[in-house]
Amino acid sequence: MGRVRRNKSYKLTNIYDRRSREAPFNAELAEVVVDNPLALDPGEKIVAVRSVRGDPLGRLHAHHQIDEAQYRGGRAFQNDWERAERGPQAVDTTREYVDGTGTREPVTESQRQAVLRLNRIERELGTDGSALVYDVLVLGLTMDQIGERRAARTQRWNDYFARRFRECLDRLALIYGFATETGTRRANQRG
Repeated sequence: MGRVRRNKSYKLTNIYDRRSREAPFNAELAEVVVDNPLALDPGEKIVAVRSVRGDPLGRLHAHHQIDEAQYRGGRAFQNDWERAERGPQAVDTTREYVDGTGTREPVTESQRQAVLRLNRIERELGTDGSALVYDVLVLGLTMDQIGERRAARTQRWNDYFARRFRECLDRLALIYGFATETGTRRANQRG
């Protein structure tokens, strides 16, 4: 009996290709370069795919509409907001049941620092800028949805909201230390 010939050549480079071949029906994906978690040498990078469907900040960064400093400033704001938020919490079944009233847990130092940073951001961005940043980064609204909420549905208003949001992201990058004042001035003069 003869040998079966294979039409496909097997290369060792394809063994480590862990990318998904199929995407969900309504997926919005973007490629991003990240540190290789399996690397033997520090600093080695790989290309990964992330979902930007419910992430307006990630979508803007993936389409190169905002730079790295603006992206990191927005993520830092989201992190502070999540840390400072004290919303509804699940019932802790390991705690002793007394009378059904939950006692409030004390405010941690990281929560206090996050609230102080958010207060400073609100002072620096103003009421309108703070509301715009909240709508996009916390609620995940698009510029069209923000225009509908504010009864300003024209393209000109959408462009204004987008430009104002980028200005707020510049300010967030300065506050969190991801950019310097001279770097943002140069970028604003170019744009």
